[in-house]
Amino acid sequence: MTHSSASRPEAWDDAMRVALGEARLAESAGDVPVGCVVVDADGQVLGRGHNAREATADPTAHAEVLAIRQAAAARGGWRLDGCTLVVTLEPCTMCAGAVVLARVDRLVFGAYDEKAGAVGSLWDVVRDRRLNHRPDVVSGVLADECAGLLRDFFTAQRRPR
Repeated sequence: MTHSSASRPEAWDDAMRVALGEARLAESAGDVPVGCVVVDADGQVLGRGHNAREATADPTAHAEVLAIRQAAAARGGWRLDGCTLVVTLEPCTMCAGAVVLARVDRLVFGAYDEKAGAVGSLWDVVRDRRLNHRPDVVSGVLADECAGLLRDFFTAQRRPR
């Protein structure tokens, strides 16, 4: 399997650090530490989110969905053209679909999700030529830090209590 990664401005590192802060909020609430931000063309954060499935008992409360909802509300419309979604983990099929449907221009992610990733690992929803919108993809931004947060979380979950 090959994964492509475009060159990126340092701004993606800064936005990913904000997303990592969101991921830590999820972790502190007992949820899988995934965080996300949606930024506009000027780098302003329009939406942010972190996994909240455990807190809300909502299976759709993924970081990306929550950040997209917040960004759309801030914009006053569902189209997020000109925006970049930055997330710590490769999106699942639901979230990849939401990125496409929201017309996000660029998707930036940190760690790959070899078990459920839908941006190259298992599926490639966002690059499917049958869809009417395909965002640019930048992968591997602060990947070690993003993966480490997840690895530490799941290691702690497996420890006997």
